[in-house]
Amino acid sequence: MRKAIRLLVAVLALSLAVPVAARAESWVIDPAHTVSGFTVKHMMITNVTGVFEVTRGAIEYKPGEPGSIKADITIETKSVNTRIGRRDDDLRSDNFFNAEKFPTLVFKSKRVQNVRSDGFDLVGDLTIRDVTREVVLKVEGPTAPIKDPQGNRRVGATATTTVNRKDYGILYNRAIEAGGVVGDEVKINIDVEAVEKKS
Repeated sequence: MRKAIRLLVAVLALSLAVPVAARAESWVIDPAHTVSGFTVKHMMITNVTGVFEVTRGAIEYKPGEPGSIKADITIETKSVNTRIGRRDDDLRSDNFFNAEKFPTLVFKSKRVQNVRSDGFDLVGDLTIRDVTREVVLKVEGPTAPIKDPQGNRRVGATATTTVNRKDYGILYNRAIEAGGVVGDEVKINIDVEAVEKKS
């Protein structure tokens, strides 16, 4: 009997000594406080910036474990806004995004690398016009969670990358002396705010 009790005590002590694995938390991107922006050269002399006003998606990670982060982000192409209606219509056309046929841009993460004190690199597949290529998002964050006035936990992060639009079949351009009206390289910036998904 005493041996059984000692064995039970030993098992309990061992179980308490083993750290419990952190539970993965689920977060939903808040479209009202998330902006996906881009910058591209115009006539090779200045930058044109724009945003996609609708970004949705989900994020999962274990607190304190940046390597566990997974992200699935969807951006609506028809929501493009450069403040010039005629230009936005052109971007929605088949010259560029063809929003009617390809209504979304999609990023799906695959792994985390180069973890730093202030962020990490998130490697994943970016799909534009049904063309998928691997990209690396340089992420700052996520921030420590805070509670909003309604008691919801929120986190924020910023992700940036640069892509070549021609890699995704966006080839349209008009030749000018400097080379073309629109630059090939596009800088992408995503400012994300996410709300914890309640179980």
